[in-house]
Amino acid sequence: MKAPTTAALAVAPRERGSAADRKAAAFEREALPHLDAVYRFALGLAADATYAEDLTQETLLNAFRSWHRYRPGTNIRGWLFTILRNLAISNHRRTRYRFHSYDLSELEGMLKLSETGDCDIERQTLDRVTAERVIASMQTLPPEFREALVLRDVEGLSYNEVAELTGVSVGTVKSRLFRARRILQQRLAHVAAEVA
Repeated sequence: MKAPTTAALAVAPRERGSAADRKAAAFEREALPHLDAVYRFALGLAADATYAEDLTQETLLNAFRSWHRYRPGTNIRGWLFTILRNLAISNHRRTRYRFHSYDLSELEGMLKLSETGDCDIERQTLDRVTAERVIASMQTLPPEFREALVLRDVEGLSYNEVAELTGVSVGTVKSRLFRARRILQQRLAHVAAEVA
């Protein structure tokens, strides 16, 4: 399933008046281009796609309501990720929702495997099996490792941005990434041997 569309989110009805229209237009222009990234991050934290969609919608709704707090020209993606992370943590505390799984059909694109144009069915099958194993291994990482890995390696945030979003030091982010990558490397060593 793809990220929810702008229309499906129904961010907020536009009120009459130029100030409300400017607010809605600014929000659509700056925040909505990051909808897919917000949804991918929600999938990284959520137990299922439905919950990820709910988190994404709630994130955008809260962002729209708090739009007056956003400073134009700052890191909008980081601001949205912070809102999402805080919502997920609050929901987790409130409902004891477990952050633990990726849905393979949702996240095949997360690995950003290159499209080679090969018609080689064997190679495509091997790529799919490899992606499935990587995602399955990611599912078993501790949540704080998985969160850092998704933000840095999948979303491409800098170490400083990940540290700011997660509320830990850059050194802690680097440590978590090192440990997450080492765990994945150990768990996937046999896959590399099969491919070679």
